[in-house]
Amino acid sequence: MSNDVAYPVFRTPDRDLALRTARRMVAFGAQPYSQVSVEAEVPTLAEARRLRDALPESWFTCWDVDAPSVPPPNIPDLTYSVPAGGLPDDLTGAEVYLPLSVSMLDQPLGSIEDHFAAVVGPHPAEVRWSSLAWPEAPERDLYGEGKHAEVTLLLNCDSRELDARADTHSVLVHVRRRNGDGYEDRFAEWLAEQIGQKVIGPPQHT
Repeated sequence: MSNDVAYPVFRTPDRDLALRTARRMVAFGAQPYSQVSVEAEVPTLAEARRLRDALPESWFTCWDVDAPSVPPPNIPDLTYSVPAGGLPDDLTGAEVYLPLSVSMLDQPLGSIEDHFAAVVGPHPAEVRWSSLAWPEAPERDLYGEGKHAEVTLLLNCDSRELDARADTHSVLVHVRRRNGDGYEDRFAEWLAEQIGQKVIGPPQHT
């Protein structure tokens, strides 16, 4: 079993620029089977209704382990993932499940990124591209990487946990976590160089 580690390689208050930069990194490792997933925090019931309508193919979940296991009347049990179409217009009583998470997982590249980034608003969110493949760089003593080749765009936050709010958006490049001898750092630096960037902060572990 292995884990990944993610390095920030770009940060900007310009959402569109952040998305374009992330896509350049994705293009370096994109494969026919690559996928994209999105997730955002939903802090209020008004936002739950808005995002339900804006993202009709999404799913809503409460991750709070202390949330009630028996839902209020006419409210689905949000401790399990509920499709957007399963959220009623009247969410009275659903406050016990806040904050919610809205997500769409394992979608084709290019299918949801633009729309999601446009509608997510000011809430912490991420766009994560997975099943990429980083090529080897023998001249830098770097091996190819498939399992942990990913790119994440953090919107309105600085942390993969979506718990560090920010007025900027960050692009992270993922590599396999090894033994901490500097290999991960060198690999991330080389990947950033491929799009004219560099590592700009400490790595983030899962």
